[in-house]
Amino acid sequence: MALPKLDIPTYTLELPSNGEEVKYRPFLVKEQKTLMILQESDNQKDIMIGLQEIVASCTFNKLNIPNMAIFDFEYMFLKIRCKSVGETSELNLLCPDDDETRVNTSLNLDEVDVQVNDEHTDTIQITDQISMILRWPTVKDLSELDLSTNDLVGNVIGLFSRCISQIIDANEIHNRIDMSSKELDEFIDSLPTEVFEKVGEYFDTMPQLLHVVNIVNPKTGVESEIVIQGLENFFS
Repeated sequence: MALPKLDIPTYTLELPSNGEEVKYRPFLVKEQKTLMILQESDNQKDIMIGLQEIVASCTFNKLNIPNMAIFDFEYMFLKIRCKSVGETSELNLLCPDDDETRVNTSLNLDEVDVQVNDEHTDTIQITDQISMILRWPTVKDLSELDLSTNDLVGNVIGLFSRCISQIIDANEIHNRIDMSSKELDEFIDSLPTEVFEKVGEYFDTMPQLLHVVNIVNPKTGVESEIVIQGLENFFS
């Protein structure tokens, strides 16, 4: 006699980047086992691969996970987690006024959303005639960075290089697919330093999964706003 098959609930959400409707299900035991293994790992590449596999399974392998904008991916995982193990996450936050006292607080993950900055623009003006069009970093982009090193500058430049979509020179448009790696490296090396400030602003203002929490230091009575961003920080 065959064992009974369970009815697994399904849900839908809209991706923040484009409003695409996605169907998903909660974690099953196999995904929960994978998560437990990932929580013991210090290897960022292994963690990213594992999270991608979980999201792919829970969305019925209908999404191109590597090419998802990173904030779409984080949002997707967060919502799957909410329907799987509950909306509440217990956080232990450091009070910024003394940098030593920690406060336990409960966060309703269902209230967390991707925040969009109205000042964000995908165009970076280099000169009057030359500009760049950037795209949002994807899951694949971050997976290919070596986050185990302390080479912050190298990782920023590497991510910047991956996110260049077009270079516009007067009326001529150079698409990323037509640029060789050597040409692009030489172009980036020739950029004035102030352009990198604009690149930093691009990444700082792009849509992000973040939430603001108010906490009170029990020792000093000082109330502080804590900005929580980045998927790992919502479960710390």
